[in-house]
Amino acid sequence: MDTLVLLTLTGLGLGALYFLIASGLALIFGLMDVLNFAHGAFLTVSVYTAWRTAETVGGIPGLLLAAVVGTLTGLLLAAVVELVLIRRLYGRVKEQILVTVGLSLAVPALVQTVWGADARPFPVPDALAGTVGVMGARVPVNRFLLIAVALLVLAGIHLFLSRTRYGLIVRAGVEDRAMVTALGIDVTRAFTLVFALGGALAGLAGVLGGLYFGSLSPHQGTSMLVFAFVVVIIGGLVSITSVALSALTVGLVQQYANYYAGGYGDLAVVVLLAAVVLSRPAAGTGSPLTRLRRALTAPRTRSAGGTA
Repeated sequence: MDTLVLLTLTGLGLGALYFLIASGLALIFGLMDVLNFAHGAFLTVSVYTAWRTAETVGGIPGLLLAAVVGTLTGLLLAAVVELVLIRRLYGRVKEQILVTVGLSLAVPALVQTVWGADARPFPVPDALAGTVGVMGARVPVNRFLLIAVALLVLAGIHLFLSRTRYGLIVRAGVEDRAMVTALGIDVTRAFTLVFALGGALAGLAGVLGGLYFGSLSPHQGTSMLVFAFVVVIIGGLVSITSVALSALTVGLVQQYANYYAGGYGDLAVVVLLAAVVLSRPAAGTGSPLTRLRRALTAPRTRSAGGTA
């Protein structure tokens, strides 16, 4: 029982981390229709700036300041990328992919040149380095921090999209940008805000990722971005809540499979992704079960000889 509790809470913490990464990706892709492969690069730069800050200050104040610095780093980097590069490429999907993929390769290489290729330990305060007992299991304290931050981010995104002027402008601008512009509303400013918000979420996820894994490396953002894309694809961009549920599912499946299936957690996530994608109905069609039922109940046609 204690093993199951430990795996569940650890999986929820990992799912919370995946949601923090995927939420920014889902905002940019879902609201602005920009497939941002540079999202992992924002995370990488942010976690390194946070690491330097946490090492310099130390303790809980150092971690709090590192979270602020990392979030601001992701926000500023995303805003600059949107203003300089992405703003010229709205509606040009191929060029967007080429630019963001180029950034995803160039930025980690630059980070590796500056700080080296070796992984570095992330300074974890003593208050978050221990464990707490839950139903006989010793669960790391930082897992609960990740879950709490993910819930706050989920609530904040819901409020931004439904209760703020810019959230409504972006949603309307994606549907009909020409009409919104004709009303005298500056859509480009709202798009920059959303892109910067996505970068800020990537920066925050980078800091908490360093706390979760206890280390950082130049290609950490790229590897975590893969799971963020998996979460977004499984969630389907129906809503930010569906992305959150998808992230929790991926985290739990990965943890359970790593323990019960001999370390095949990544493979289990790929199998889950394939199952969801293959079972998802195409536009204008029902689910596989609906199509099978339709085929079985369809009236039979008679051949020329009078038999079906």
